[in-house]
Amino acid sequence: MKNYRLSHLEELEAESIFVLRETYAQFENPCILFSGGKDSIVLVHLALKAFRPGKFPFPLVHIDTGHNFQEALDFRDQFAQAIGEKLIVRNVADTIREKNLTEQKGKFASRNALQTFTLLDTIEEFKFDACIGGARRDEEKARAKERIFSVRDEFGQWDPKLQRPELWNTY
Repeated sequence: MKNYRLSHLEELEAESIFVLRETYAQFENPCILFSGGKDSIVLVHLALKAFRPGKFPFPLVHIDTGHNFQEALDFRDQFAQAIGEKLIVRNVADTIREKNLTEQKGKFASRNALQTFTLLDTIEEFKFDACIGGARRDEEKARAKERIFSVRDEFGQWDPKLQRPELWNTY
């Protein structure tokens, strides 16, 4: 009998599916952060593998900065509809208006920092206790320290004292 071995990518996929299922098992109200970009599409593909033929046990959530091309937003909506999953969208522009926030000005202005306010408000509104997001550690160096879980404080900030290393790489 041959030894059955998974390739490196198959191992990562199996680990990701396991983490998705465990998140559902361990938390009462998780969500998947979904922008329609390549990282979140891969994440949703893994969730399809983890939970089909059933529906996802949590919604997709998009925090819209208002800086996306309309085609990207149309794709996001069509994709969620095609897979039959609930999509919650909240807009940073609404948060800017409601909280009277100040946007950056200039050539490289971004709403990324303001996006945190909208995300935290959405988490509170829907009482999410876990947000599943996709990010590549090779592109986002800040994520390299967070292996699997990124435990945040009540202000949404990463705090190394809150991290539980025993949860990392245990799968």
